[in-house]
Amino acid sequence: MSDFLPTGIQLTYLVAASLFILGLKKLGSPASARNGNVIAAVGMLLAIVATMLDQHVLNYEMILLGLAIGSAIGAIAAYKVQMTEMPQMVGLLNGLGGAASALVAVAEFWRLLDAGAPVPLDVNISMLLDVLIGGVTFTGSFLAFAKLQGLISGSPITFPLQQPFNLLLLGGYLAGSAYLIITPDSLPVFLAVVAVSLVLGVMFVIPIGGGDMPVVISLLNSLSGIAAAAAGFVVMNNMLIIAGALVGASGLILTEIMCKAMNRSLFSVLFSAFGSVSAGGAGAATGTTDQTVHSIDPEEGAMMLGYARSVVIVPGYGMAVAQAQHSVRELADQLERMGVDVKYAIHPVAGRMPGHMNVLLAEANVPYTQLYDMEDINPQFEQADVALVIGANDVVNPAARSDTASPIYGMPILEVDRAKHTIVIKRGMSAGFAGVDNELFYKDKTTMLFGSAKDMVAKLVSEVKQL
Repeated sequence: MSDFLPTGIQLTYLVAASLFILGLKKLGSPASARNGNVIAAVGMLLAIVATMLDQHVLNYEMILLGLAIGSAIGAIAAYKVQMTEMPQMVGLLNGLGGAASALVAVAEFWRLLDAGAPVPLDVNISMLLDVLIGGVTFTGSFLAFAKLQGLISGSPITFPLQQPFNLLLLGGYLAGSAYLIITPDSLPVFLAVVAVSLVLGVMFVIPIGGGDMPVVISLLNSLSGIAAAAAGFVVMNNMLIIAGALVGASGLILTEIMCKAMNRSLFSVLFSAFGSVSAGGAGAATGTTDQTVHSIDPEEGAMMLGYARSVVIVPGYGMAVAQAQHSVRELADQLERMGVDVKYAIHPVAGRMPGHMNVLLAEANVPYTQLYDMEDINPQFEQADVALVIGANDVVNPAARSDTASPIYGMPILEVDRAKHTIVIKRGMSAGFAGVDNELFYKDKTTMLFGSAKDMVAKLVSEVKQL
């Protein structure tokens, strides 16, 4: 039995790793994401049970108590948190993952210090990396949460000599790490290194605007995985290394996808404080154009939608803020009963986290078959009678395609201007995150329906029912 236990544990780790990979694969599609989440959760349960059997646990009662408390908090949060607040929830979870990994390194350092045992070089380096990545992820994620929640300004926060100050912090961390490699039993230096890593996390996120949160959240998710992998090297646990590497790699891939969708480099997202001032280019400042805007009321909008053969709905952050997803689903259902073909166009960076629109529409039970990625829906806009834009701005701005002076030039967009008619639901004529006027609003085929997304969609539903 004693010979079988180590082999059984390693086989369980292998099964868990396989379930992680299968779960990640299924998470790549909205239709299979729920099953993928369950599969990955089962893999994590197997990994936890195997680890508890493998390690010499001193107090199972405390571990079970922690599991019970954590599970209760997680279950309550899952039921209480609104889908519109999911980006904040993801930010918090990323931060807690980074904190847990950093605490593993702190605990291991303390254990070795108390034991008076020599610290192997590889373990020392792993601890220092774990503290850095975990600390940055912890404070950075919580600051991202504060920006998304509106506790602090979502605009980029900058100050003179900010980058030199960041370099000074990083240099201090490297100097402290070098000292700890030579003198690994210095508690004050280790605590100073931990403190610097926490400050670096704050400095990492404050210059990033709220519109860049999809990139930031995916990057922080990747960092939480890398921190977990580093923690695995600290405690020599293969399963933790594998799980962390999978999360880290998938997060980096998603970050790259988000950057391509914005036509920006990761460096510019992190260091350019994009959106802090009005951008240059044609029509950069709101209200500087004298072009004509065509506005309509809900009755006219309902007639355009009700007598169309095909309608493409384009959700944006405005829909999320107004929590209008259920009203949008009701409108789509009513149009379908009238024989209208309804599709949804999803831009990768619409909202405040990767897949934000997919999550909101899933909450409203919108069929997955009606959701189309940007590459799939763009060729279909020319055949669409009406494109209904709900709270989206920069991701539908034709200037990205035509105006070389625009700061969003080259950014892939949803080409709603190619539809026969476009209706834009928006509170006013304010510029989007990029700080530029939207050319779409002034085109002859575009009509504006001014007001809250939820109110206007509800009025459209009411009017459509009367047709």
